[in-house]
Amino acid sequence: MNMLALFTKRFVLIFALIISSQLLFAADKTDGQKQTGDLTLNRVDSLKKLEPNIADSLKGQLFTQIAKQYLKYDTITNTRIKLEYQEAALRNTYLALHYYSRYADTTGLVTCFNDLATVYRAQKKYPQAKWFILQSNTISREKNDNQSIIASLLELAAIKSDIKDYTLAMRDLNEALVISSKNHYVQLESQVQLNYAMLYNVMRNPAKAGIAMKRHEAIDDSIKRAEEVALLARQRIDAQIEAAKKNDYLTSSKKPYAFSSSKKPDSLQFLFFSSF
Repeated sequence: MNMLALFTKRFVLIFALIISSQLLFAADKTDGQKQTGDLTLNRVDSLKKLEPNIADSLKGQLFTQIAKQYLKYDTITNTRIKLEYQEAALRNTYLALHYYSRYADTTGLVTCFNDLATVYRAQKKYPQAKWFILQSNTISREKNDNQSIIASLLELAAIKSDIKDYTLAMRDLNEALVISSKNHYVQLESQVQLNYAMLYNVMRNPAKAGIAMKRHEAIDDSIKRAEEVALLARQRIDAQIEAAKKNDYLTSSKKPYAFSSSKKPDSLQFLFFSSF
């Protein structure tokens, strides 16, 4: 198979995956009477049908999408079905992990490690949850991806809080705060403060929990105000541009008619005006 044919086939497969995802999203919006579990299984069935025709390099993304459907287990109230969803999320995430590893896709690997840690924590399997989030943290550090480092530190702190390892949980939050403050990640810094508040609540320290919560709310308020100021500035600029366009139009429409100087000497207009 030549390169053009290979490229065409891969493009068609990617396009089919995109169209399928869009159709599934549309069905999710229009069929409001179906239960969440039914919608999830319908999506999974549709995605699974794509698997035989998709190149190996894309199968990691496909299995991640399937796993994401099962990661909606929090919407399931039945304990047995919720557990089935969690196990299905694990199975498909491990399949995705296999393909991401084959192609050294570090972004995909981090996604898988985060998802595995989330499910294992929900199942209270803390050693597994801790191991996988540490893998995510390690890859993020190797890539110098500060935002992913912070995200993994927050999850790691939550796991340590669950097992009552409060000192180490606090250490992770402290590091996350330093990174977010240094790099001016105000939204992440707000999340760090929220996690401080939750940790202090678990530690039965309401005074410090209240301080952290106030910091979280203050940062969120400042973000909201900054967004409002930016929005008003954009609106003013748009209004000024529209006013300038309108002014240019009105000015140009009021200009007197300009006769062309390129008229030939024997034209009627030339003869008429040259007589004065």
